[in-house]
Amino acid sequence: MYAIVDIETTGGHASANGITEVAILIHDGREVIKRYTTLINPQIPIPVYIQALTGISDEMVRTAPLFKDVAEEIFALLHDKVFVAHNVNFDFSFLRYHLAASGYQLQTKKLCTVRLSRKIMPGFSSYSLGKLCSQVNIELIDRHRAMGDASATACLFSMLLDKDAEGHIGKALSQRSKEQSLPPHLPKEDIDKLPSAPGVYYFHNSKSKVVYVGKAIDIRKRVNSHFANNKPGRQKQDFLRDIHHISFAECGTELISFIMEAVEIKRLWPAHNRALKRFEHAYGLYLFEDQNGYLRLAVDRRSRFSKPVYTFNMISEGYSLIKHLVSEFNLCPKLCFIQRNSEQCSGVHDQSCYGACEQKELKEAYNQRVIDSTSHLQNTLPSFAIVDKGRNPDEKSYVLIEKGIFYGMGFVSHDQVVDNISQLKDLLTIHPSNDYIRNMVINHSLRYPQKLVTFDSTLQEAEF
Repeated sequence: MYAIVDIETTGGHASANGITEVAILIHDGREVIKRYTTLINPQIPIPVYIQALTGISDEMVRTAPLFKDVAEEIFALLHDKVFVAHNVNFDFSFLRYHLAASGYQLQTKKLCTVRLSRKIMPGFSSYSLGKLCSQVNIELIDRHRAMGDASATACLFSMLLDKDAEGHIGKALSQRSKEQSLPPHLPKEDIDKLPSAPGVYYFHNSKSKVVYVGKAIDIRKRVNSHFANNKPGRQKQDFLRDIHHISFAECGTELISFIMEAVEIKRLWPAHNRALKRFEHAYGLYLFEDQNGYLRLAVDRRSRFSKPVYTFNMISEGYSLIKHLVSEFNLCPKLCFIQRNSEQCSGVHDQSCYGACEQKELKEAYNQRVIDSTSHLQNTLPSFAIVDKGRNPDEKSYVLIEKGIFYGMGFVSHDQVVDNISQLKDLLTIHPSNDYIRNMVINHSLRYPQKLVTFDSTLQEAEF
């Protein structure tokens, strides 16, 4: 038995919107045997544009029952049937959410007539209910009213049952099938092509624009997890509606997947990615000349177009480094903003500073030590590669850090001998660096030192 459902609502997601009308048609696989419909008072104003679309006004629902008053009857009609709707996850998410708020847990199998129509009757220009009904000569009366749309969906479903020579409906109802949980516009073939391998994946909208980039150790498993629940919130519902196509790129290792995700989010700026858009290290070590001609080091917040000598996520990291340089190169604590009071410079007091803050030391001599300190910092930044598995047994992956900066990455044939940094750089793809990627690679090298290759001597080939 099937329950063919259509609802009208005050908005696009269940958690912040109400239902204004419900229609349920019970179908026995041959014909409709029972009809149910009711207006519902959503207890919130219906937006003007929705009133114009549906014809349902605040006045019409003012005396209608609340959802909790009809929840028991609706649940009784639905709970032991297959839930059928055009874009089923929308209607199902609303009814399940509002039934749960009334104390009823709806757990049923689902069928989406959008997805089934694409499979059983391929080739149409559009699978929206109105256009599809016009193309297959189904009369659609009272468009955007629950009973009108449900009646048309019932006719469409009967047609699909008759035309389903390859058994798509039975396959969709199989316990192993998760197809009905997929976004309505996403072809199952896109899921079938996904590998169980590390990589990045891209969700595209109806215009093929990338709207989300993700990374995974197992691409297929991770993508399916996006559709394992149908949360009623606006963010999740807008996300699912936007997905029309999936593409992917295998990366060989988890580390390269993480890096590629960060690179691609910065490059593509997808609408549904949020976290990595916001990440930037907040502080930098800056070098500048003061009005007296003395070079000064300072830790400060990063600005968009600034060029710090080094960057940090926490201000404490910056002060630890600058204190080390002050001690190592006899720099002035006051000129480095370590000492900010008006008392005598602590460096002068303990003879580690030669009076630059009081202009007793020539600026040329002091500035040379500052330059030496920053050169030392740059020269001691590490250069290394992480060598790991490739995308197939015939290649290895390389991720290169040069002087503390992420240079790039790539895949190299096992037959290719790599014995110096210049040769390796010619084989890699250069990618833009940022602090997030740099720190991720450095932390990975500390966790897996066996994958680390330095350039103090000839590169040693690693076996994977």
